[in-house]
Amino acid sequence: MVVELVHGCVSCTLRDDVLPTLVRLARRRPGADLLLALPTVIEPEAVAAACAHCAVDGVALTDVVRFDSYVTVVEAVGFLDDLDSTDDLRDRDLHAADEDRRGVADVVVRQVEYADTIVVWGSPRYDALDDARLTALLHRLAPWATHVRVGETATVDCTELSTRLRGTARHDPQSPGMLGRALAGFSIGVDDPAGEHGANSLVFRSRRPFHPERLYEALGELTGETLRGRGQLWIASQSDTAIGWESAGGGVTLSSLGRWLAALEPERRHEAGDLRRIAADLDWDPYYGDRRTVLALIGLGLDHDALHDRLTACLLTDAELADGFDGWTTLTDPFAGVFDLEETA
Repeated sequence: MVVELVHGCVSCTLRDDVLPTLVRLARRRPGADLLLALPTVIEPEAVAAACAHCAVDGVALTDVVRFDSYVTVVEAVGFLDDLDSTDDLRDRDLHAADEDRRGVADVVVRQVEYADTIVVWGSPRYDALDDARLTALLHRLAPWATHVRVGETATVDCTELSTRLRGTARHDPQSPGMLGRALAGFSIGVDDPAGEHGANSLVFRSRRPFHPERLYEALGELTGETLRGRGQLWIASQSDTAIGWESAGGGVTLSSLGRWLAALEPERRHEAGDLRRIAADLDWDPYYGDRRTVLALIGLGLDHDALHDRLTACLLTDAELADGFDGWTTLTDPFAGVFDLEETA
């Protein structure tokens, strides 16, 4: 069965057509396996979010359908070019709607990162060194995923491949989305200075906040040297706000993740999820609370130490730190008014 995208609205099509269809099929054939094949530019996290909050005929979708695994297929030839591309989907006539301004690299990394199973589709003619580099890079982009390789031979054993993909129970519906992983205490990457075949990564952690002006001035350098960045951070001048970081294709998106729990009244902290509260309690600082920066930067031939030093130089100095929360609000802030701080955790 094929469902067309309605007016380019992914969430509407999922809610009104795709998910009710899955429920009908599941009820018609209980216990059967269903395969939901998404269009090229649909991100699996959007599907997972819709499933978590969707009800069909008054019944939660998760009570009827269990998602066994989210699988992303990576075609070896061309993947690195897409990951390093500055193209928008519109440049390739792939945009889902007129207002779709997503970049090709953004979509590619999100499809890889959210997957719990990655099928790497190679070719007998694919260069061995390029293949090794791709494999190493994928393991740094999604170290939590199971990687399955096919295509190195002239034929593919579809029965064997199906056995490796079906009934794995790899998907954890409690796992947060990418921007919420660090807040909930999940890993967002591996700190691997040496790497393999040129693919390496940095995980930067700090309790000390960023100076807004110095961070702003460093954005171009940080994003220009990396293929992917993700995580959370806090800026001294906006110390109530947890900020999400996503970078790919040479660009960066900084967005509000809501309030730090330390910025909420104690009686409101129950509004956050259980995993986030547990993670905060385990790592609570007497002064900063749960405020902390956790960033993963991934690329090819990264100068790990130089990147770490560059990020460290953007943090408050000891003298600036001594000014305290009230003093930090007077810092020059290029990000002023950028983040929509909601009243929820």
